[in-house]
Amino acid sequence: MPKAYEEIADDIRRSIREGTRKPGDRLPSEADLAQHYGRSVPTVQNALRLLSEEGLIDKRHGRGTFVRRPRTLAVRDNGRHQWEKNRARAPEATRAETGVTEHDTGLRVDDLVFYARYREIEAPDELAAVFGVRVGTLLLERTYRTRYAAESAPFSLVTSYLVREMIAANPDLLDETKEPWPGGTQNQLHTLGIEVDRVEERLTARPPTPEEAKALDLPAGTSVILLRKTSYDIRDRVVDVTLVTLPGDRTELLFTTSLERW
Repeated sequence: MPKAYEEIADDIRRSIREGTRKPGDRLPSEADLAQHYGRSVPTVQNALRLLSEEGLIDKRHGRGTFVRRPRTLAVRDNGRHQWEKNRARAPEATRAETGVTEHDTGLRVDDLVFYARYREIEAPDELAAVFGVRVGTLLLERTYRTRYAAESAPFSLVTSYLVREMIAANPDLLDETKEPWPGGTQNQLHTLGIEVDRVEERLTARPPTPEEAKALDLPAGTSVILLRKTSYDIRDRVVDVTLVTLPGDRTELLFTTSLERW
């Protein structure tokens, strides 16, 4: 038998999903809800806490509780890397029309706000081993944040690493002001004669750190998905390592596996 606070949460949840309460609508006060449902204020607070953890409502200090506006869903499918490679040799005008974020979300270039920051770091033990270089080798660390202009939080937290010596022949690749780069990393590598042969992705999940929860504006109780992407070229060299933190409340991972016929 459901508990009293679960029944209240079910009723409010139903009103949100059926559209009786719309995104941005303010809920009655906790005291008014308690009177409406004939329950105590602590029972109502438990119901609201449950809905907040589900990402359906937001409690704003001093203003009240509001129906949360649904975030734009990003669908990352296993064809996105081939899609990017197919465009790596296309004319710049074609590459500039859309990128992988637009591919994942269905948004347009003009819908997005993009941020990039570059810095050089010395390769720590783990990254040196992955790239097959000496510890302390200079790497270019690139931090990316892309968000929908109508929202405050980015789709993901992205940090990418390249061996500086490998890309130094094209000075533009060291310049963060050239971002967003039409065609992304695969086109950047193509300017150096590097062709990506395969991309390995490893996925794990965990609760977010406080910094991640704040940066991604995560509802309480929402996990993050950690994606580690390693790109290899046709000479079997690791040419890029990218670490991506994805919000679990608005990311869908879609994998389609074609099987050989008997």
